[in-house]
Amino acid sequence: MSKVTIKDVAREAGVSISTVSNALNGVDVLHPDTREHVLNVAKRLNYIPNLNGKNLKSNATKVIGLFITSMRGPYYDQLVDSISKECEKLGYELNIFITKNDRTALSNILGKRVDGAIISNEFIDEKDVAVLEEAGIPVVFIDRERVSKTSSSVVFDSYKGGQDVARYLINLGHKRIGYIRGYDHLYDDIKRYEGFRDTLLDANIPFYEEDLLIGYFEEEASFSAVKAFVRSGKDLPDAFVAANDLSAIGCIKALKSEGILVPKDISIISFDDIDLSEYFTPPLTTVNNPIIMLGKHAIERLLGIIRGEEVGKLDKLQGSLIVRDSCTINKNILIR
Repeated sequence: MSKVTIKDVAREAGVSISTVSNALNGVDVLHPDTREHVLNVAKRLNYIPNLNGKNLKSNATKVIGLFITSMRGPYYDQLVDSISKECEKLGYELNIFITKNDRTALSNILGKRVDGAIISNEFIDEKDVAVLEEAGIPVVFIDRERVSKTSSSVVFDSYKGGQDVARYLINLGHKRIGYIRGYDHLYDDIKRYEGFRDTLLDANIPFYEEDLLIGYFEEEASFSAVKAFVRSGKDLPDAFVAANDLSAIGCIKALKSEGILVPKDISIISFDDIDLSEYFTPPLTTVNNPIIMLGKHAIERLLGIIRGEEVGKLDKLQGSLIVRDSCTINKNILIR
């Protein structure tokens, strides 16, 4: 089967080649309907820009692309700052693309606007990843485990983190442990929850689905979820695991607003160890996420691929449990 060309897309869409080029490269000269029509045709035909074309044989751009869906929260603050500093130190510029449109992301990557990409964007799906690999684009993922000749993954070992928080609470005598999830389609949330549930299962400790709340990795959403749980009249678990520190902070604030004190009445534990976690009241017991090292490793792996010095590999960075004051021994165990 012959490769689809830009001429094929233009013919199928009923527009000129220049219109297709402008649509694919995000040039703001087209009517939105025209641009959407062209992009839909290109996607349907599975068009891949010709990376061997004359206009793509120029020198390296010395630009790295970071593709994310949000800049909200301390996690992204630290990650972007780490990657930016590494790029500056190594003589590269960093372009940040905040988008939920996979075609926009692919256009910028395949159009050689960057020498390589660091991706933490769930909207770039497995089909898109296959396209990038076929095109031989250097990529590092920090939101999934994906390895090929030109693709590396640098991830936080969230599964082990989930194991660590569960074991810590079990060792404190907690028998009923609730969980506040983030987004159940994201790598870190999936792995943290799996590690937690598997550890409870190994210890023959049941998990009650009514103790599973959704906090979307946000303080406000976790506050609302916990407050609604308390006001429902359901029995509180001995402890809550929060999917990140912001969720833990929202949880503690909601409990406090209902007259429930941490850790006197309930233990709270979380993930990431953001700056605020040490100074919050009570200071949070949390699993440290080496976000700065994550950014540094991502750049190192990406430049290794770009320079032809290495092929793709998987790095799992370990966190450590930081014990502070938001957890305590289960009083019911002491009473016995």
